[in-house]
Amino acid sequence: MTAYRFLQPLDVLFLRGNKLFGDPGSFGESLVPPWPSAAAGAVRSWMLAADGVAPAAFARGEVQHPSLGTPAAPGDFRMTAFHVARQSESGALELLLEPPADLILSRDDNAALRLCALAPQPLPVALAASAPLPWLPILGEAQRRKPVAGYWLTQKAFADYLQGRLPAAQDLVSSGELWKVDARIGIGLDPLQRRADDGKLFSTQAVAFRPEIGFLVGIDNAQPPAAGTLRLGGDGRAAAVRTIAFDPPTPDLSEIAAAGRCRLVLTSPAIFADGWCLPGVGADGRFSLGDVRGRLISAAVPRAQIVSGWDLASSKPKPAQRAAPSGSVYWLDQLEATPDALGKLAADGLWADSCEYPQRRAEGFNRFTFAVWSEPNA
Repeated sequence: MTAYRFLQPLDVLFLRGNKLFGDPGSFGESLVPPWPSAAAGAVRSWMLAADGVAPAAFARGEVQHPSLGTPAAPGDFRMTAFHVARQSESGALELLLEPPADLILSRDDNAALRLCALAPQPLPVALAASAPLPWLPILGEAQRRKPVAGYWLTQKAFADYLQGRLPAAQDLVSSGELWKVDARIGIGLDPLQRRADDGKLFSTQAVAFRPEIGFLVGIDNAQPPAAGTLRLGGDGRAAAVRTIAFDPPTPDLSEIAAAGRCRLVLTSPAIFADGWCLPGVGADGRFSLGDVRGRLISAAVPRAQIVSGWDLASSKPKPAQRAAPSGSVYWLDQLEATPDALGKLAADGLWADSCEYPQRRAEGFNRFTFAVWSEPNA
C-alpha cells in the first residue's frame, strides 16, 4: 500500500536544476516542480535520521537499512508519486499537474482561455515526413492561435483528462496563484580567507509557495515516519511533513482494455535507453512490457530534459542523463491486456525487467498513468 505524505514548505525553496551558477553575474533558475530525486533524497535522509542510522556509515555502505538498502544497492523503497498539491481548509488534498503534451492552451477572440487536444492522424499518401512513427499528433483548427503557458490542471481537470474528456478552462489555475518567484543575491566565498570573494556576485531564484501549497509524495515498500520536518531543496530549507489520506484519480482500466487502445502519459521524467521511445518497443513498433502488448502508433514528446543531481553518498555529481519530460504522451493501439495487467504495469513504472538504473527507479523516475483515448475535443 502506498504511504502518502504532504510536504509543506516553511520557507522559500531553492529548487535548482542542472545548470551551473556561482560565477560572477550568473543566474540560478529554479525548477518547479523539481525532479522527484530531490524529494526522494530528502525523504530517505529523514527516514535514516528517524531510525537512528548514521548518515556517514550509510554512505560508506557499512549499514544496510531494511527498506533503503545501501547507496550502491537500493532496497525496495520506491517513490511512486511526486506532485505539486494544494490543501483546502477542510484538510482535503488536491493534485495540481502541468498540462500533458497533447493539451493545447490558447486564447479565443475574447481573450478567454480555451483548450484543444492533439489527435493522431495518418499522413496522406502524397506526404512524407521524417517522423519515426506512422501517425502524427495533429491539432485540427481552422485558425492559428498562439499557445498559452503558465497554467496547471486541477485534480478535477486531470480526472476528466484521464477519462478522455477535454478539461474545462475554469478547472485550470495559474501558477501565479500558487507561488511567487523571488530573485536573491548570492556572494561567492573565499574558502582560504573565509570571507566574501571580491567581485563574485550572482543571482538565484527562490520560490515562495502560498501557505496551502506543497508537494504530495507517495512511497511504496517503506513506512516513513508519520510526521516531522525535513530539509528540502538547495540550502536545505525546512518543510513540514505529515501523513495524509489520498485517493489518486485513475482511469477506467476496464474501458481501456475493452477499447483496445489508450494513451500512456508520463507523470515524472523518464529515462529510456532509446531516448524518447518507450522501453519494450521493437523495430516493428510493437510494444511489450510486463503483460501488456500493443503497437506504438504516435507520440507527443516535448524537448528532452537533462537530469543530474548531487550524489551525497559519493560526494560527486550524478551522471547527466537525457529524459523524456513529464507530460509526454504516447498512443497505443492493438492493445492486448487485462485491467489487472494494466494496473500492475502502472504500479511498476516503465522499467524493463533488467533495470539499468535502480537508483533512478527508487527516486521516482519513469512513472506514468494510462488515459482513455477518445475523439479529440470531445
